Amino acid sequence: MTYNARAYGLFLAACLFAGAVAAYGADDPTAVSQNNGRWVDKNGFPTYKIAPDGTVDWPTFSGYLRYHSECHVCHGPDGEGSTYAPALKNSLKTMDYPHSLSVVAAGRQNVSASQENVMPAFGENKNVVCYLDNIYTYLRARANDAVPRGRPQKHEPKPDWAKKDENQCMG
Repeated sequence: MTYNARAYGLFLAACLFAGAVAAYGADDPTAVSQNNGRWVDKNGFPTYKIAPDGTVDWPTFSGYLRYHSECHVCHGPDGEGSTYAPALKNSLKTMDYPHSLSVVAAGRQNVSASQENVMPAFGENKNVVCYLDNIYTYLRARANDAVPRGRPQKHEPKPDWAKKDENQCMG
């Protein structure tokens, strides 16, 4: 699948699915199975898996890396927020997966007489679109305090499926 097809597909899926699923927030992030190497919850949404020794799964670690390369400038380190943009750590407590994909891909504006909050669209940014699930997984782990602030100390090595996905998306 080409990058543009992936971005468009993610956006469409998010838009169509957003109204069909109740916001589950961070209440049940339990990993129940793997789907193409990624851990998913009971709804089939990406989630994290952390070993008893604190080792994080690859998507969570990759999400940390991508979040800190693309998102933390506005949303602060570790999803904690800033004076410029809200704490995504808190947003994922109430925002479901489809809605979060839609906001990242298409952007959004919350404008009133007292404030102007604008999230730009990242649907054309490969450094975000190719790693949307990973970024979501990392922020979901942060929302549930499953990983502390800072770089995860231990993580799984990058699996072959992740290398393949990255090469296909990044080109």
